[in-house]
Amino acid sequence: MKTLEKTTQSPMARVIEEFWNKDGFLDESMKMEPTINIIDRNGVYKVRVSAPGFKKKDFKVAVEGGSLIISAEKRLEKKEEKENFVRKEFSASSFSRSFRLPENITLGHIKANYKNGLLNITISKTNLDKREVKEIKIR
Repeated sequence: MKTLEKTTQSPMARVIEEFWNKDGFLDESMKMEPTINIIDRNGVYKVRVSAPGFKKKDFKVAVEGGSLIISAEKRLEKKEEKENFVRKEFSASSFSRSFRLPENITLGHIKANYKNGLLNITISKTNLDKREVKEIKIR
């Protein structure tokens, strides 16, 4: 009968792994691409962006040239100082998605809010003047 060998980690490798992975020093949300769902129901388009770890101030939602543009940028800096070392970690995460809007919407009827990791954008159907540019306030 064959037995599986246990791999042992050297003490130095263990220290390095603990140093970089301890206490969630690297934020997992910084590595994600958000999930987006678009629903067309009852005269309204609903765009739902799942982006946990972001804050409302990280987002920008705008309509330009007939497209809905959703973007977010988040920067993180962590610093840990101990008696014999200093560890600094910098990271940034961003995404941008754009969706061509249909002709039957009005810019004045676009609303957005962000709560509990979910950005909801509601777009009422009517008309769209493609030359308009408008930034949508997130509540």
